[in-house]
Amino acid sequence: MNFLIRCSRGIDRVTAWIGRSVAWLILAAVLVSAANAIIRKAFDLSSNAWLELQWYLFGAVFMLAAAWALQKNEHVRIDVVSAHLSQRVRLWIDLFCHILFLMPFVVLMTWLSWPFFLRSIRSGEASMNAGGLILWPAKALVLAGFVVLVFQGISEIVKTVAMLKGDLPMPSDGEEDHLPPELREHAHMMEEEGRPNA
Repeated sequence: MNFLIRCSRGIDRVTAWIGRSVAWLILAAVLVSAANAIIRKAFDLSSNAWLELQWYLFGAVFMLAAAWALQKNEHVRIDVVSAHLSQRVRLWIDLFCHILFLMPFVVLMTWLSWPFFLRSIRSGEASMNAGGLILWPAKALVLAGFVVLVFQGISEIVKTVAMLKGDLPMPSDGEEDHLPPELREHAHMMEEEGRPNA
């Protein structure tokens, strides 16, 4: 189990690095959008390539940061129900859902995305819009996003099993679960000293 936990931590580090890196593409998309709007208004010039570049950048963030969101437990949950359950029951629900729903879906999507990407790159597929971009990089992002999700799903399953077996500590039930690690440590120190979190 220790080997699997180490592999899970390695996957988590790679996923977090990818997520933090692609998050900067939101800024790039905003800058491209602003430049496109300024050039269009000031010089009456525009290009479909600029619009499609914005879609590519947003798509890269959406696909490649999805695994980071899974790792950080930021996906939508039905908190009205889960808030009333014990941490152990929530872990069993997570394990059940990851194995029966998440993993079959992401493996299937990876399998379907591969020929989708290959056909595009082999044919040199390009946008049907005048002056548009080639399409295979966008399709590569779809494939890459699901591949990263497959690995992160495996990591989540390993961590959940380890927590249920007692090889990893269970997460706390407090609101600080969603805080960055350094703030979470501060919150725990304040609790131990009997002071309110500030």
